[in-house]
Amino acid sequence: LPEAMRPLPASLRGLIPLAVALALASPGGASEYEDAWTLDAYRGGRSYGKPPQCVGIPEDLRLCHSVGYTQMLLPNLLEHESMAEVKQQASSWVPLVHKGCHPGTQVFLCSLFAPVCLERPIQPCRWLCEAVRDGCTPIMEFGFPWPEMLTCEQFPQDDVCIAMTQPNATEAPRPTGPPICPPCDNEMKTDAMLEHMCASEFAFKTKIKEVKRENRDRKVILHRRKKTLKAGGLKKKELKSLVLYLKNGADCPCQQLDQLGHHYLVMGRRVEQHFLLTGIHKWDKSSKEFRKAIKKVQNYKCPTFQNVF
Repeated sequence: LPEAMRPLPASLRGLIPLAVALALASPGGASEYEDAWTLDAYRGGRSYGKPPQCVGIPEDLRLCHSVGYTQMLLPNLLEHESMAEVKQQASSWVPLVHKGCHPGTQVFLCSLFAPVCLERPIQPCRWLCEAVRDGCTPIMEFGFPWPEMLTCEQFPQDDVCIAMTQPNATEAPRPTGPPICPPCDNEMKTDAMLEHMCASEFAFKTKIKEVKRENRDRKVILHRRKKTLKAGGLKKKELKSLVLYLKNGADCPCQQLDQLGHHYLVMGRRVEQHFLLTGIHKWDKSSKEFRKAIKKVQNYKCPTFQNVF
């Protein structure tokens, strides 16, 4: 077989036994990758001043540390040139992997954020991207769409590509029932409250007047009286009559929205013409976790990674 048509080398199969799709490839084979990643060798990316290097996946790269291999190429397939940038950008995807929306989510993301060390970068298969996208979009954090940087049409379907993970790679457990609505998950966990706060433009203490179903969403109508913790540019008129939408949340469980008699820490953000609910936690001063989160949020510096949800 010509070099470009050969199966993946045994070294890769031993590192992470991925299923690969093989079809016609360019006659140049791997030679175009020898010195640096060029525009043709890399999915529409820029040329790099330095050649890619094989580096260890650090423990604090939480998204990919347990993916099933220990070395990655840097720069990666998302044009991140430093490990600090990789960690910063990858951190926003960790909650999605924990949702268990598709068994291939971690492998798909890590094939881009932390590509396995080979003589040339191997992209994920288009069908894997589509499967992860279709499984995870309905529960994407805060109702955001699948990001443009992961548009599936850019990935190969007729070339060598990464398709699936090794059986013993660490994966989040598959949910046994409907996944909890992301803004309602981990209600009394400090990390979850801070994560919700950082994804929000405004936050306040208030009660919920009514919850209605509207198509695939839930419409959350709040009481007029609110104690503002974070204004986020809301006008007084908007604040008084504020209605939040739980995107794609018509059927997922949210215990907080079933108990309307309590005060809640409610967080949200403006997206186009609507205000989306990004987090909701019972206002419970008897909870040590809640008190800790409220105290910590006053001086907490949110990560500066690019929002993908």
